Amino acid sequence: MDITNSVALVTGANRGLGRAFAQRLLERGARKVYATARRPETVDLPGVEVLPLDIADAASVKAAAALAPDVSLLVNNAGIQTGTDLVTGSLDAVRHELETNVFGHLGMIREFAPALARNGGGAIVNVLSAMSWFGVKGANAYHLTKAAAWAMTNGVRLELAEQGTLVTAVHLGLADTDMSAGWPVDKLAPSDLADAALDGVEAGSAEVLADQWSRDVKSRLPLTPEEFNTAMDRALAALTAA
Repeated sequence: MDITNSVALVTGANRGLGRAFAQRLLERGARKVYATARRPETVDLPGVEVLPLDIADAASVKAAAALAPDVSLLVNNAGIQTGTDLVTGSLDAVRHELETNVFGHLGMIREFAPALARNGGGAIVNVLSAMSWFGVKGANAYHLTKAAAWAMTNGVRLELAEQGTLVTAVHLGLADTDMSAGWPVDKLAPSDLADAALDGVEAGSAEVLADQWSRDVKSRLPLTPEEFNTAMDRALAALTAA
C-alpha cells in the first residue's frame, strides 16, 4: 500500500503516538487524515479533519464510520493502561481495559472493514506492545489485553485477506508518551514508531517490531516459561538500572 494519496483515520490522535501517526501521515503525503479523540477539541494538529470518537462506545464508532466512508488506512492506536493486576486488582478495571484495548479495536475493524473493501482493500494498523508476550506485576491487565489484541489481529488478518486488506501488528517497548512518563529510561520517539509502522504498511508487512526491546522479547518466546521469566526479570532489572 502507498501512503501517498491514502485516506487515513487515526484513533487517539490528540497526543502521543496517535498525534505522531497523524502528523507523519500528513508529511508522507496522505490525501486526508481523520484525527479522532474522545475530546475532539484537544486535537491541535493543523491539516487534519477532526472527528469525535470513543472506541469503547459502539454508537460512537458507528457514527465515525458513517462520517468517514472514504478511509483506506485505519490506525487503531487508542488504548488505556490502568495499572491493574488480575487477581487482586479491580475486575471492573480489567474489564474496562478489555473493552477498550480489545473490543474497541475489534469494533473499529468490524465497522470500517466494508469501507476498506469498497476503497480497494487498504490496510489496518493495530498498535500492540511487547507486553503482548510478557506480564509484569502492576500491569497484568494490560498484558492480558495486548495478548488478546495480538490474537485478535492474527484472526482478522485471515478473515480480511480475501477482500485484500492488509492487517499489520505493531509491537514496541516503551515510547516517549504520557503513558510511560514514570519510566526514566531510553524510549522510542513517537515519530520513529509511526515511521516504522507506516514503512511496514508500505512493504506489506504483517508484523512490525519497532525497536530492539520488542525484537528481544519475541526472540525469547521459544524458551520454557521458567527460562522466559528469568530472562525477562534480568532484562527488566537491566532496563531500570540503566
